[in-house]
Amino acid sequence: MLEVAVSLGSNIERESNIRAAVGGLKALYPAAVFSPVFASEAVGFEGPYFFNLAGVFKSDLKADDLVAQLRGIEAQLGRTRDGNAIGSREMDIDLLLYGDQILYEQGMDVPRQEILEYAHVLKPLSLILPDRRHPVNGSTYRELWDAMAPEHDEKLKPVKLDL
Repeated sequence: MLEVAVSLGSNIERESNIRAAVGGLKALYPAAVFSPVFASEAVGFEGPYFFNLAGVFKSDLKADDLVAQLRGIEAQLGRTRDGNAIGSREMDIDLLLYGDQILYEQGMDVPRQEILEYAHVLKPLSLILPDRRHPVNGSTYRELWDAMAPEHDEKLKPVKLDL
């Protein structure tokens, strides 16, 4: 079994969709651990704030089967994939980490590039895996967040949401 990490985000019916997605993941992976939830501005378009968090759990699925499972949860919550990668969505669940594997082929982006690019992905991940090292650059997620935080921490607003 590999330890995997995912990011979750929603800006449509945020509270109910986040709860439902977390519930779906906990049903499949009862030992899953989730970060606190943060609100952040939409990236690349005008829209309602997103609620974002990260989760970590162990899975024995192959990476592409796990992605299919995550997309199934998205679809259950109303997500349609219309080819538009930027826009509001009921649920977005991305595979961030698949053990320490580096998978940049066949449509995979693992470790997900967004970890190093966006505070709304890195901060939640750094809170649940602070001492784990990024498989490509070797820095811990705490170190990466400490470097990003001065410019971005104030943009993330904590959200009290019971999961």
